[in-house]
Amino acid sequence: MHKGNLRLVVAITGASGIVYGKRLLEVLKNKNIETHLIVSKAAEKVIEHELGLSKKDLEKLAEHIYDVDELTAPLMSGSFRTDGMVIIPCSMKTLAGIAHGFANNLILRAADVALKEKRRLVVVPRETPLSTVHLRNMLAVAEQGVFVVPAMPAFYYKPEKIDDLVDFVVGRVLDCFDVEHKLFKRYSGMKARG
Repeated sequence: MHKGNLRLVVAITGASGIVYGKRLLEVLKNKNIETHLIVSKAAEKVIEHELGLSKKDLEKLAEHIYDVDELTAPLMSGSFRTDGMVIIPCSMKTLAGIAHGFANNLILRAADVALKEKRRLVVVPRETPLSTVHLRNMLAVAEQGVFVVPAMPAFYYKPEKIDDLVDFVVGRVLDCFDVEHKLFKRYSGMKARG
Protein backbone atom coordinates (compact mmCIF):
# COMPACT_ATOMS: atom_id res chain seq x y z
CA MET A 1 0.00 0.00 0.00
CA HIS A 2 1.04 3.62 -0.52
CA LYS A 3 3.46 5.04 2.03
CA GLY A 4 4.04 8.77 2.55
CA ASN A 5 1.95 11.80 1.74
CA LEU A 6 -0.06 11.90 -1.45
CA ARG A 7 -0.95 15.01 -3.42
CA LEU A 8 -4.05 14.47 -5.54
CA VAL A 9 -6.05 16.63 -7.91
CA VAL A 10 -9.79 16.04 -7.49
CA ALA A 11 -12.21 17.33 -10.10
CA ILE A 12 -15.99 17.26 -9.83
CA THR A 13 -17.93 17.70 -13.05
CA GLY A 14 -21.61 18.12 -13.87
CA ALA A 15 -22.67 14.48 -14.04
CA SER A 16 -25.12 13.03 -11.55
CA GLY A 17 -23.36 11.37 -8.62
CA ILE A 18 -21.79 14.33 -6.82
CA VAL A 19 -22.08 12.27 -3.63
CA TYR A 20 -19.11 10.18 -4.85
CA GLY A 21 -16.91 13.26 -5.10
CA LYS A 22 -18.02 14.55 -1.71
CA ARG A 23 -17.32 11.23 -0.04
CA LEU A 24 -13.91 10.93 -1.68
CA LEU A 25 -12.98 14.39 -0.38
CA GLU A 26 -14.12 13.41 3.12
CA VAL A 27 -12.02 10.25 3.12
CA LEU A 28 -8.94 12.01 1.70
CA LYS A 29 -9.26 14.73 4.33
CA ASN A 30 -9.51 12.14 7.12
CA LYS A 31 -6.35 10.47 5.74
CA ASN A 32 -4.49 13.81 5.58
CA ILE A 33 -4.00 13.48 1.83
CA GLU A 34 -3.32 16.83 0.14
CA THR A 35 -6.14 17.70 -2.25
CA HIS A 36 -6.36 20.23 -5.07
CA LEU A 37 -10.04 20.69 -5.97
CA ILE A 38 -11.59 21.93 -9.20
CA VAL A 39 -15.40 22.10 -9.57
CA SER A 40 -16.96 22.68 -12.99
CA LYS A 41 -19.67 25.28 -13.49
CA ALA A 42 -22.22 22.58 -14.34
CA ALA A 43 -21.28 20.69 -11.17
CA GLU A 44 -22.16 23.72 -9.03
CA LYS A 45 -25.82 23.32 -10.05
CA VAL A 46 -25.78 19.54 -9.56
CA ILE A 47 -24.26 19.93 -6.08
CA GLU A 48 -27.16 22.10 -5.03
CA HIS A 49 -29.79 19.89 -6.69
CA GLU A 50 -28.51 16.49 -5.49
CA LEU A 51 -27.02 17.33 -2.10
CA GLY A 52 -28.68 20.61 -1.10
CA LEU A 53 -25.17 22.01 -0.61
CA SER A 54 -23.14 24.75 -2.23
CA LYS A 55 -19.78 24.65 -3.98
CA LYS A 56 -18.35 26.35 -0.86
CA ASP A 57 -19.49 23.40 1.28
CA LEU A 58 -17.41 21.02 -0.84
CA GLU A 59 -14.48 23.41 -0.94
CA LYS A 60 -14.23 23.18 2.87
CA LEU A 61 -13.19 19.52 2.39
CA ALA A 62 -10.20 20.40 0.17
CA GLU A 63 -6.84 21.89 0.98
CA HIS A 64 -6.39 23.88 -2.25
CA ILE A 65 -9.17 25.23 -4.47
CA TYR A 66 -9.10 26.43 -8.06
CA ASP A 67 -11.64 27.98 -10.40
CA VAL A 68 -12.32 25.88 -13.48
CA ASP A 69 -11.24 28.84 -15.66
CA GLU A 70 -8.07 29.58 -13.65
CA LEU A 71 -5.65 29.01 -16.49
CA THR A 72 -2.66 30.33 -14.51
CA ALA A 73 -3.01 27.71 -11.73
CA PRO A 74 0.02 25.54 -10.92
CA LEU A 75 -1.97 22.50 -12.10
CA MET A 76 -1.52 23.78 -15.68
CA SER A 77 2.12 22.71 -15.65
CA GLY A 78 3.74 19.30 -15.53
CA SER A 79 6.47 20.80 -13.35
CA PHE A 80 3.92 21.01 -10.51
CA ARG A 81 4.27 17.51 -9.08
CA THR A 82 1.21 15.49 -8.09
CA ASP A 83 0.56 11.79 -7.57
CA GLY A 84 -2.37 11.87 -9.94
CA MET A 85 -5.90 13.02 -10.53
CA VAL A 86 -9.45 11.78 -10.00
CA ILE A 87 -12.48 13.10 -11.90
CA ILE A 88 -15.48 12.02 -9.82
CA PRO A 89 -18.09 12.05 -11.23
CA CYS A 90 -16.85 12.46 -14.78
CA SER A 91 -19.33 13.84 -17.29
CA MET A 92 -19.36 12.49 -20.82
CA LYS A 93 -18.34 15.97 -22.04
CA THR A 94 -15.23 15.87 -19.83
CA LEU A 95 -14.47 12.30 -20.90
CA ALA A 96 -14.68 13.37 -24.56
CA GLY A 97 -12.33 16.28 -23.89
CA ILE A 98 -9.76 13.96 -22.31
CA ALA A 99 -10.09 11.38 -25.09
CA HIS A 100 -9.49 14.00 -27.79
CA GLY A 101 -6.99 16.32 -26.09
CA PHE A 102 -9.40 19.27 -25.91
CA ALA A 103 -7.96 21.02 -22.84
CA ASN A 104 -10.00 24.24 -22.75
CA ASN A 105 -10.40 24.50 -18.95
CA LEU A 106 -8.40 23.66 -15.84
CA ILE A 107 -10.00 20.22 -15.36
CA LEU A 108 -9.14 19.14 -18.88
CA ARG A 109 -5.66 20.70 -18.77
CA ALA A 110 -4.88 19.00 -15.42
CA ALA A 111 -6.02 15.68 -16.93
CA ASP A 112 -3.87 16.36 -20.00
CA VAL A 113 -0.90 17.04 -17.71
CA ALA A 114 -1.51 13.77 -15.84
CA LEU A 115 -1.48 11.90 -19.14
CA LYS A 116 1.63 13.52 -20.57
CA GLU A 117 3.54 13.14 -17.29
CA LYS A 118 2.45 9.47 -16.99
CA ARG A 119 0.68 10.07 -13.67
CA ARG A 120 -2.34 8.12 -12.52
CA LEU A 121 -5.59 9.46 -13.87
CA VAL A 122 -8.90 8.00 -12.68
CA VAL A 123 -12.26 8.86 -14.23
CA VAL A 124 -15.56 7.84 -12.66
CA PRO A 125 -18.08 8.10 -15.49
CA ARG A 126 -21.71 8.32 -14.49
CA GLU A 127 -24.10 7.77 -17.38
CA THR A 128 -26.54 5.09 -18.45
CA PRO A 129 -27.18 3.68 -20.94
CA LEU A 130 -23.88 4.24 -22.71
CA SER A 131 -23.81 5.21 -26.38
CA THR A 132 -21.23 3.98 -28.85
CA VAL A 133 -19.54 7.39 -28.59
CA HIS A 134 -19.28 7.07 -24.79
CA LEU A 135 -17.81 3.58 -25.10
CA ARG A 136 -15.29 4.66 -27.74
CA ASN A 137 -14.17 7.56 -25.56
CA MET A 138 -13.76 5.23 -22.57
CA LEU A 139 -11.68 2.89 -24.71
CA ALA A 140 -9.59 5.80 -26.01
CA VAL A 141 -8.70 6.98 -22.48
CA ALA A 142 -8.16 3.42 -21.22
CA GLU A 143 -5.68 2.87 -24.06
CA GLN A 144 -3.77 5.90 -22.73
CA GLY A 145 -3.53 4.26 -19.29
CA VAL A 146 -6.47 5.98 -17.60
CA PHE A 147 -8.27 3.99 -14.90
CA VAL A 148 -11.95 3.93 -15.92
CA VAL A 149 -13.93 3.24 -12.74
CA PRO A 150 -17.65 3.45 -13.57
CA ALA A 151 -19.93 4.24 -10.66
CA MET A 152 -21.07 0.61 -10.43
CA PRO A 153 -21.24 -0.66 -6.85
CA ALA A 154 -21.00 -4.36 -6.07
CA PHE A 155 -23.44 -6.35 -3.97
CA TYR A 156 -21.40 -9.38 -2.87
CA TYR A 157 -20.59 -7.75 0.46
CA LYS A 158 -24.30 -7.24 1.24
CA PRO A 159 -24.58 -3.43 1.43
CA GLU A 160 -27.29 -2.22 3.80
CA LYS A 161 -27.65 1.45 2.87
CA ILE A 162 -26.86 3.91 0.09
CA ASP A 163 -23.72 5.07 1.93
CA ASP A 164 -22.35 1.52 1.60
CA LEU A 165 -22.82 1.67 -2.19
CA VAL A 166 -21.08 5.04 -2.37
CA ASP A 167 -18.22 3.79 -0.19
CA PHE A 168 -17.66 0.84 -2.52
CA VAL A 169 -17.06 3.10 -5.53
CA VAL A 170 -14.89 5.50 -3.51
CA GLY A 171 -12.93 2.54 -2.15
CA ARG A 172 -12.25 1.28 -5.68
CA VAL A 173 -10.94 4.76 -6.59
CA LEU A 174 -8.61 4.65 -3.57
CA ASP A 175 -7.44 1.21 -4.70
CA CYS A 176 -6.18 2.82 -7.93
CA PHE A 177 -3.77 4.89 -5.81
CA ASP A 178 -2.86 2.04 -3.44
CA VAL A 179 -4.45 3.88 -0.51
CA GLU A 180 -5.37 1.57 2.36
CA HIS A 181 -9.01 1.76 3.47
CA LYS A 182 -11.81 -0.20 5.07
CA LEU A 183 -14.72 1.28 3.14
CA PHE A 184 -16.08 -2.13 2.14
CA LYS A 185 -15.46 -5.80 2.85
CA ARG A 186 -13.25 -7.31 0.18
CA TYR A 187 -14.39 -10.34 -1.79
CA SER A 188 -13.18 -13.61 -0.30
CA GLY A 189 -15.07 -16.11 -2.44
CA MET A 190 -18.51 -17.63 -2.23
CA LYS A 191 -19.51 -20.30 0.19
CA ALA A 192 -20.68 -23.50 -1.46
CA ARG A 193 -24.20 -24.58 -0.67
CA GLY A 194 -24.51 -28.12 0.67
